[in-house]
Amino acid sequence: MVSGSGAVDASAFDFPGAPESPVGVLCVHGLTGTPYEVRPLGLALAARGMRARGPFLPGHGTRPEELATLGYASWVAAVEAEYRALRDRHEWVAVLGLSLGGLLTLELASREHPDAIAVIGTPLALRPPIPQLVPLAKYIKPMLAKREGSDIRDPAARARHPGYKQMPLASVHELVRLQRRVCTRLGEVRSPALVAHGAHDRTADPRDAQRIFRELGSSVKEELICPESGHVVPVDIDGPWLAERVADFISDQLAEAGFRPNA
Repeated sequence: MVSGSGAVDASAFDFPGAPESPVGVLCVHGLTGTPYEVRPLGLALAARGMRARGPFLPGHGTRPEELATLGYASWVAAVEAEYRALRDRHEWVAVLGLSLGGLLTLELASREHPDAIAVIGTPLALRPPIPQLVPLAKYIKPMLAKREGSDIRDPAARARHPGYKQMPLASVHELVRLQRRVCTRLGEVRSPALVAHGAHDRTADPRDAQRIFRELGSSVKEELICPESGHVVPVDIDGPWLAERVADFISDQLAEAGFRPNA
């Protein structure tokens, strides 16, 4: 079950934006998380007239045991289906993602052609010895408790953050497999890209953001360091600032393409 302290809305969202807006944005949350993690970004985009949709990834919003049964291909397929559904309804479509959502955004963008992307706290590799041990460790200890909660510096925000309180090691193994896939495809990404990272991120190495920025095939790209935040930046100290910067970037790409959200 999804749990957390305090009154938070961890549900999926679909903010319509302006009537008949030609713009749709897919917002993808992180591993063991919920759409709550990217909701502030969706709200900022919707305030500028864009439709913003934040679904649950497969295996999320139910039980960690269900998540543990799924391979990364199920997450990839779900993101692609959501993207295609937006593309069927809107002329201009962007995708943004946090952590696992960032990996899935990059994977999608290496095959499809979103009109813009934004990735936040995206881990290209987990610190040793996790990648080496997790293929065996997942059978010995299937679940690990998150004793310190999520990687968020603001104590109140960390306390109210919803999501699973256990991490299935089978899912970590799937994350590692997806990371290896994405690392070979960064140069195939051509979409205008914003790469953001929390300066105090203890989950994803800040050097991963530098590598993503350096190796992307995009001709338009920006790197953004969030100085006061940990991994889950959209709901951490820099969250409001990040939301506006993401909305600015998407708006700039829209303007370059000759679109207005409420056109």
